[in-house]
Amino acid sequence: MDDRIPPARDRAPRPDPIPHSAAEPRRAADAAACAWPAPAGAAAYGVDLAQRSVLFLETLRRRANAMLDHERAGLPPVLRFEAEEVARADRFDPPSNYRLLRILAVGEDCLDDCLDPAKPPVLIIDPRAGHGAGIGGFKDESEVGVALHEGYPVYFVVFDAEPVPGQTLGDVLAGLHRFVDIVAAAHDGRPPILYGNCQGGWAAALLAADCASTAGPVVMNGSPLSYWSGEAGANPMRLAAGFLGGAWLTHFLADLGHGRFDGAWLVQNFEALKPETAILRKYADLFMHVDGGSERFLTFERWWSGFYRLSREEMLAIVENLFVGNRLEEGAVALDDHCTVDLRRMRGPVVVFASYGDNITPPHQALGWIPAVYPTTDDLVRAGQRIVYLTNAHAGHLGIFVSGRVARFEHRAILEAQDAIAALPPGLYEMRIDNPTGDPDCGHDQYRVRFEPRRVEDLSFPAQPRAFERVRHLSETLEAAYAAALSPWVRAAANPWAAEALKWAHPMRASRLVFSEQVTPAMAWVAAWAPVARAWRWPTPADDPIKRAEGDAIDWLETAWRRTREARDAWAELAFSWSYDWPAPSPWLSPSWPLFAAADPAAHSVKGDDHG
Repeated sequence: MDDRIPPARDRAPRPDPIPHSAAEPRRAADAAACAWPAPAGAAAYGVDLAQRSVLFLETLRRRANAMLDHERAGLPPVLRFEAEEVARADRFDPPSNYRLLRILAVGEDCLDDCLDPAKPPVLIIDPRAGHGAGIGGFKDESEVGVALHEGYPVYFVVFDAEPVPGQTLGDVLAGLHRFVDIVAAAHDGRPPILYGNCQGGWAAALLAADCASTAGPVVMNGSPLSYWSGEAGANPMRLAAGFLGGAWLTHFLADLGHGRFDGAWLVQNFEALKPETAILRKYADLFMHVDGGSERFLTFERWWSGFYRLSREEMLAIVENLFVGNRLEEGAVALDDHCTVDLRRMRGPVVVFASYGDNITPPHQALGWIPAVYPTTDDLVRAGQRIVYLTNAHAGHLGIFVSGRVARFEHRAILEAQDAIAALPPGLYEMRIDNPTGDPDCGHDQYRVRFEPRRVEDLSFPAQPRAFERVRHLSETLEAAYAAALSPWVRAAANPWAAEALKWAHPMRASRLVFSEQVTPAMAWVAAWAPVARAWRWPTPADDPIKRAEGDAIDWLETAWRRTREARDAWAELAFSWSYDWPAPSPWLSPSWPLFAAADPAAHSVKGDDHG
């Protein structure tokens, strides 16, 4: 044997290959690894860097191909639990693209094994904010998994990738009402616990607050109901309408999409909020830890990169009534000619879960509606309502829904405390969870839930109502002008082929698909070299000086991005205040200015009026 080859006991152990490399026989890979000595020092880092580069590109190639396969399959939900379809809203009158599923199993546990007939059903409404459905149950440690293990019958609302042509927000709510009635009828008339994530939370609030509500308790997780609330550095997205002119741009993009608004635009906005995390850190972590992080990255990206579309009418109603108009907390969202949503109609207990680490829906937006609807604690008590809120100090927006620790702790505690919440006297409470063990999987007797009374008057959040009122009037003016003068021409020029071309040219899709060998043939070399890199893998130890320098460089770059983003947000706050938050009414933004009279009040209805 060559003396240069060290004995096997002196060589660093090689990690197991990534599961994707199962096609290469391990015996052959081990034999090949014994043929050469492991490099050392800078040479070792160079080999590791080259191998990680290949495996990093291979992960991006697999993501691109998975995205194409997902599209060809019709973008099915990423829900990983076995389920059966109960009802389809596209067969209702009016139709919409929603479906109701009944969850049958979690892992090896079937519903029949853990179902508690005494517990009410849980109906989970997933967010429809650009992505597909399934985030509330795309892994075992999720809201679905926790609810099943706790013995609740679980139903899940999903939606298809394409809307029913011309469907409105009113059509969607009518379909969700039918789902609530179907679930209640299947459980002796007992209304379900409406569990809503983000957009699904305000959809649940709309269901519980309309004129024909039959909903029970409502749990809203990271759900914005008070769209004008916020403070500098906490929620920069609320300012966007002031710089983009409001709803007209949404209308324009939907017209270009041949009546459909591409959800990829919404996802792009989310990534722009914290690019140092959503872009830089995500890919840097994958590059530095590609051996163990590849599969986790691909699992999440299957949902994050699955872009759905909304109808023009539905998206415009959301923007005009909620994001720009802030009409939900004002009780001014008209479902039809006979009903206006009033949050005071919510009769079942309401639980609000928010996080201070959430810059999309901070506690300001999740809780600000309470003093707007019930100005004093006495008003809330006289209404006979119970509102419970709990906060997390660190979880980001997605962490509220996808974090396994949050699901096994806060969401489990919320469900287990439903009877205690229903027994509370009317009023406002903060839910506190004492867990001395610090273990999210602790037993029932190892943690305690308590409800501390709070005063509505103490829920005070920064607000700029005068400025946002001016933004609303500007939006109405520009939207009316666009709808009357330009929209007919854009619609006439739009067609399905151009809309499809624009869809695939969107930066969120193009930046991913470029790594597929079906788009970039050179990526076939990456696919060929990836098995070799796995079989001959020589990772550099974490304490290697060059490896530590690599991590430090990425940390410094992330800091630079974060400071740049913070400066951007600070200037945006200043520019917004300079433009809109003046003490005296500005004549060019005054509702009495003739142009504002052109705004059609009927456009604020969600009935389905054509904005063209």
